[in-house]
Amino acid sequence: MLKIGMFSKLSRISIRMLRYFDEQGLLTPCDVDACTGYRYYAEEQLPVAERITALQNMGFSLAEVKKLIHAEGQDGVWEQSLLHQRKVLEEEAQAAQYRLTLLETALKQLRNKEEKPMVYHVTVKELPERYVASVRQKIPTYNHESLLWGLLIEETAGQKLQMADPCYSMAIFHDGEYVESNPDVEIQCAVKGTYQDTEHVVFKTVPPVRIASATFKGSYKQVGEVNQAVAGWIRDNGYAFSGASFNIYHVGPAQTRNPEEFVTELCFPVSEK
Repeated sequence: MLKIGMFSKLSRISIRMLRYFDEQGLLTPCDVDACTGYRYYAEEQLPVAERITALQNMGFSLAEVKKLIHAEGQDGVWEQSLLHQRKVLEEEAQAAQYRLTLLETALKQLRNKEEKPMVYHVTVKELPERYVASVRQKIPTYNHESLLWGLLIEETAGQKLQMADPCYSMAIFHDGEYVESNPDVEIQCAVKGTYQDTEHVVFKTVPPVRIASATFKGSYKQVGEVNQAVAGWIRDNGYAFSGASFNIYHVGPAQTRNPEEFVTELCFPVSEK
């Protein structure tokens, strides 16, 4: 048997942590001297200690490590847990990469602060009456908008829709505020002819609407700046917001995989004050 100090050296786990593992029922000494209180470990416990350290390094919580250690030998438990943790870490990596991108963008803007800011031209116009194919649902997040387009394509494949020109492919955001989950989103595209509704697709005529809009080319990272430009224009020109905002995708993911080639029009229904 090994005294706790030697076991600490061999396992590369501090005595403090070994005592904590004992308290948590994770790694219990094989013997404790009744007189001195000294803890003794068996050499056979070193592989267990190594597995505990490995699992912690993979990001498992102590409760999860305990569950896995006690589940050794149970078919599928370890593989299922490792696969789940891999997914968690991949999502964390994506989130970290997104934050790094924002940070790099901010640094670039600071370094180029003497350059002229991007100018977005805002216009007021009337979007005409249209006959559209529409899908409206609550989706997990705004980034899941493609689910709605998938439903539209899948459920109308047999009807061979004819797109109007222009087709005004758009997404309408019906919530009165930005929501972090389950936003109420509707997609539309203008079509020619008449068609039968499906389980999720509704064909309808939508009335004309007066909008203030700005069009930009490039990735959706510019949306915040464009929104700011449109809001300022509406304030300075005697208009007020009067309906759900929407995006028209003149060139979008359906046409190109290169975000720098996207052409998007941000639209806000308005009325005169």
